[in-house]
Amino acid sequence: MTVAATVASEASMLNPVTLFLTADWVVKSVMVGLAVASVWSWTVIIDKAFRFTALNAQANAFEKAIASGRSLEDVAAQAGPEPAHALPRMLVIALSDWRETRRKGPLTDTEGNLLISRIDRSLDSLIAREGQRIEEGLGVLSVVATASPFIGLFGTVWGIMNAFGRIAAAGNTNLTTVAPAIAEALFATAVGLAAAIPAYIAYNKFSIDAGKFTGRLESFADDLQAAVARRLGGGPAPVAPPPPPPPSAPDLSFRRSV
Repeated sequence: MTVAATVASEASMLNPVTLFLTADWVVKSVMVGLAVASVWSWTVIIDKAFRFTALNAQANAFEKAIASGRSLEDVAAQAGPEPAHALPRMLVIALSDWRETRRKGPLTDTEGNLLISRIDRSLDSLIAREGQRIEEGLGVLSVVATASPFIGLFGTVWGIMNAFGRIAAAGNTNLTTVAPAIAEALFATAVGLAAAIPAYIAYNKFSIDAGKFTGRLESFADDLQAAVARRLGGGPAPVAPPPPPPPSAPDLSFRRSV
């Protein structure tokens, strides 16, 4: 009978539900808080996983359209006047500035440099805003990853204090006296680690993904500025030029260096 009771007691100490129900209210509060933090972080993880997958898929499709040899005007027209993705939006901004400036007639070197500078500022501003947008939520993962182990450790310390209190109250060090409190304490640590480890891994992965995507935007911005610079430096204008083509249909060549 004693052996059976001991086995039942050991089994109950391995049951998470039993450990939670028998825990002190402070340890319960710690476990509930960590569970909420874990659910919150997993919500961010799932959302970011889908967002980065969609962003990269759209970027791949856009770059494939650019590499196909189609004119930038056709690609921009297909994307629409206000595309949601950052890459076609950068193209629309660059072409808009190009058209607006070319409508005024031939450009001097100073005006060409001002055009490139204006496009550079517009693209940098867009990249900065897009970088902030794709990094939203990473702060939650950082907080959960760094704070959860310490919160779980607080529950552990509290549970061990309860174990010592039970020893003092019982007047003996029998394992059955202190085992439940120690099990509760260790379970709080386990919950803290269970919340922290996925958040830590996801934070590092998504931070790297965000950096790669921002670099992708910066590379495309450099290519656009190079295309504008090549078009502006295509050759000196003749003294008596023939009637120019309509300025509303500019032609920018796009060549990405490998």
